[in-house]
Amino acid sequence: MLTEINFDGIVGPTHNYAGLSLGNLAATHNAGQVSHPRLAALEGIAKMRKALSLGLSQGILLPHDRPNRIWLEALATNIEEADAGMRANALSASSMWSANAATVSPAPDTRDGRCHLTVANLVTMPHRSHEWPETLRQLRIAFGDESHFAVHGPVLPPFGDEGAANHMRLAHEHHAPGVEVFVYGLSGGSFPARQHVEASRAVARRNGLDPVRALFVQQSVEAIDAGAFHNDVVAVADLNVLFAHEQAFADKDRFFADLIGIMPGVEIVEVPAARVSLADAISSYLFNAQLVMTAQGERTLVLPMEVRENAAVWGWLQEMIASNGPIRRLELVDVRQSMSNGGGPACLRLRVVADPQTVDPRFMVDAAKLDRIAAIVAAYWPEEIEYTTLASPALWRDAQNARVKLFEVLDIPLH
Repeated sequence: MLTEINFDGIVGPTHNYAGLSLGNLAATHNAGQVSHPRLAALEGIAKMRKALSLGLSQGILLPHDRPNRIWLEALATNIEEADAGMRANALSASSMWSANAATVSPAPDTRDGRCHLTVANLVTMPHRSHEWPETLRQLRIAFGDESHFAVHGPVLPPFGDEGAANHMRLAHEHHAPGVEVFVYGLSGGSFPARQHVEASRAVARRNGLDPVRALFVQQSVEAIDAGAFHNDVVAVADLNVLFAHEQAFADKDRFFADLIGIMPGVEIVEVPAARVSLADAISSYLFNAQLVMTAQGERTLVLPMEVRENAAVWGWLQEMIASNGPIRRLELVDVRQSMSNGGGPACLRLRVVADPQTVDPRFMVDAAKLDRIAAIVAAYWPEEIEYTTLASPALWRDAQNARVKLFEVLDIPLH
């Protein structure tokens, strides 16, 4: 049976605050701070436990090999001789934000009736641009059943593609044909537009979508300039509900009219800017939540703890829950280590609508497997990393050893 599976990225042992992500205000604000990789990974595991407690299907994607010596060699250098900036790029643990791993089109939407995944190229940011080969390798293992899945390589540069963080799917039921919404940005503002419309259109073609049921929507310049470097910082969708900030889109009236025209019965929950400013929405990551349907049939927002610390955001959420709207429940999770690098609950997961029985079981988790993963993290992940530690050969060696231990316990090949 088709259901939504959340594949969370396990936070890698080199999680650090190097401030590499231009336009990501949290990441640049916290540049140089001491990170806590062990705590970060355990926070992510606790979030997955929360999902399981809600009756959701849960999967994982694994940390990448860091430092990325292959990437450095292609640039005619190595980890020992690279300058500090290049070294930080090679050590980035940003693959933890699996919402950027790929764009996923479920089987009911595609021409051949298979679930299609196109790995994101992430070319805009150097520290993420070298993720796609390992992401593609893992996706081809996890979704290796070619009778149910098709896994595609990346869109060619220079067209930037940042994956599911700029993509939403709406459908009345998981097994029904949906409307796929591709949100792109235009350059010219204070920060780079990471998602190019050319890349979005290429992904839609490659995934075999019906052109009538694919919408291409411009993100507002105001949202990008305020720090919404991906659409999932200002909007999220699940089944027939779209939850968005009033200023998320450049032409919301046209978008909403087009969406309703294709999918009558869609419910749009819009947060007014007069109640919650873009600044408050982005600092609290109100929209970088997981919007899910629990096993009990309650549509639920899984939110970062920070929403409770913002009076405007928390007040609006309380009013929303008290109303008769489609979102009926709030669940809070502590992912502060990820949040300090600009990644909330939604950043940490890639949603795949599929039958869990068709996925490689090594990439699916239950409580017992999460216990085994947590034990490896507790034993081998560094407790903290200072920025200057990124130059330490001991860190490089320990990080690679920690990854080996994790792959061994999960019986997944390293290469």
